Amino acid sequence: MRADVDLVVPVKSLDRAKTRLEAGTGRRALALAFALDLVGVARRVARSVLVVTADPVVAGELAVAGVETVVGPEGLNPALRFGASVLRGRDPRSVVGALQADLPALREVELRAAVVEAGGERAFCADRQATGTTLLLSAAGRDLAPAFGGPSAAAHRDGGARELLGDWPTLRCDVDTLEDLALAAGYGLGARSAQAWARVRVAG
Repeated sequence: MRADVDLVVPVKSLDRAKTRLEAGTGRRALALAFALDLVGVARRVARSVLVVTADPVVAGELAVAGVETVVGPEGLNPALRFGASVLRGRDPRSVVGALQADLPALREVELRAAVVEAGGERAFCADRQATGTTLLLSAAGRDLAPAFGGPSAAAHRDGGARELLGDWPTLRCDVDTLEDLALAAGYGLGARSAQAWARVRVAG
């Protein structure tokens, strides 16, 4: 059963994605795999998922899977506000969420638990460093008000969002470096991410 929440997933252009991964790691393929696996999990939890991306490769891959995509403005927060406005236009009373695309080990049970724990209130889940944000949920019918970038956990907390403190390691395990990816692999990667990671390890 899907939760009564609509999620926006922002996906950067693959040329600009995961730039902190080392050269030669196939970062474009990794970023695409992360997004595809993440969206697959999100679709099993949320009522609807909207991906905001300007990358035609990402949009094409997601279209094959039946995922709706839109081209939004530049910048993470403007893209999230745009996606949230599209979803809110369809249901003004809905809970809208922003879910980061770089969670390749995300487990359905953890995402579902976080949505349930939020209980229709504005809430967020911090990353494993407790500085960034991996999931932000609006209150029902209220603005998402994303403040991603830098110490976004503090920004969302200061903005009135309740911090979700559940034991959800895969929801907190965003990937920016190869060390992050190795940690995520320990939890178990999604199928596409596992394939991309295996190619990186063979090449290394």
